Amino acid sequence: MSDEQRLRIERRSVLDRITSNGTISACVMILAAVAAVICANTDAYYALHEWFALPVSIGIAGWEFSFSFELFVNDFLMAIFFLLVGTELKYEMTVGELRRPRQAMLPMLAAVGGVIAPACIYAFVNRGGAVYGWAIPMATDIAFALGVLSLLGNRVPPAIKVFFSTLAIADDLLAIVAIALFYGHAPSMMWLGAAAVVTALLVVLNIRRHFRLAPYLALGLVLWFCLYQSGVHATLAGVILAFTIPARSDIDAGGLVEWVRAKLPELDDRYDDEAHILGQHDFTHAVNGVERVMHRVTPPLQRLEHAISTPVNFIILPIFAFVNAQVRLVGVDPATLLFDPVALGVYFGMLLGKPIGIVGMTALLVKTKLAELPTGVHWPHVVGVGILGGIGFTMSILIAGLAFTEIPAELLAAKTAILAGSISAALIGLIYMHCVCHKRA
Repeated sequence: MSDEQRLRIERRSVLDRITSNGTISACVMILAAVAAVICANTDAYYALHEWFALPVSIGIAGWEFSFSFELFVNDFLMAIFFLLVGTELKYEMTVGELRRPRQAMLPMLAAVGGVIAPACIYAFVNRGGAVYGWAIPMATDIAFALGVLSLLGNRVPPAIKVFFSTLAIADDLLAIVAIALFYGHAPSMMWLGAAAVVTALLVVLNIRRHFRLAPYLALGLVLWFCLYQSGVHATLAGVILAFTIPARSDIDAGGLVEWVRAKLPELDDRYDDEAHILGQHDFTHAVNGVERVMHRVTPPLQRLEHAISTPVNFIILPIFAFVNAQVRLVGVDPATLLFDPVALGVYFGMLLGKPIGIVGMTALLVKTKLAELPTGVHWPHVVGVGILGGIGFTMSILIAGLAFTEIPAELLAAKTAILAGSISAALIGLIYMHCVCHKRA
């Protein structure tokens, strides 16, 4: 291997480390949100909103379908985000913590507590008012929260990261169910039936062991369109698609090593040191055959996750943050906003409801001996997890947009509280976990 080739590989590995770093991706999303708030409070706000309202058109054979750029981000691009969330859920249910019900039970039920308590606090504060936003403070932002936790480095025991990751994934699943059940429009049965047919076709592909991604993605687009037309939130197509994509390998991994070993002499015989690689057709044909086999070793679900994780974390989520964090405070009475029931319900639901629900449900399960704390996890850690669970940026903003689409004042109050609550939970949780982990180090 030449020095130039080695440097190229090293540069690629550095890029891979950057794009796989949760802290960096969380920082990019935060910077996008900060940029959105700054722009929203300048004269650029009006130009941006005109741009967000511009139609995005898709035309096929004389047929045209269009919606605004903002809807394109919130309904289509976020479906790709939900596709990534779905792959993570399926991974955990196949080989991760969620495959062992007894071990997964505690963080999953703690997530239920972390959903109920914030929703109750919001509903109590907004009783008789804008109670429809009850689900806004219940969601935990996985990327943001785990990015904050990763700032503590190796001082956080691995058991806490597993506990928190499982809880956050279960939390996301509950948020997805809430969106599906409570935040769609009156559904069209015809389009729901079409979506069911497409889902059935995806299941048939899986059962018949089709391992190419292209048919799944094509049907996934059709499924998205059917759900979009049905009135059910179209982002759910991403989760449905993820659960139908095979998590198995198309190749018998047990015999792979022997097969590759048998191929090596053939490759060695066909390679000519003195000939240009473009002219070595026999060699490149043999290598191409090996590449095709090796490519099929990785399960389609894993290939898909690798393909979309970087675009989702570094393009889609920052775009979503920039479009949806447009909190314009110019001309708004701070006192009115500060004491708005929606803002109070969201803020205290995130900051108080999350730790109360998570710690309370965990304590109930442990005290009744239905579960026990994982080895390496102590009660101060559970409190820290509860505080960090209040970081609800992405999903909370999405739900707020669904809940208050036609009520700008309430949407502004909700988004302001989401930003304030997420930042407060991140700072308090980071300081608290730093102190707790430092004492136990």
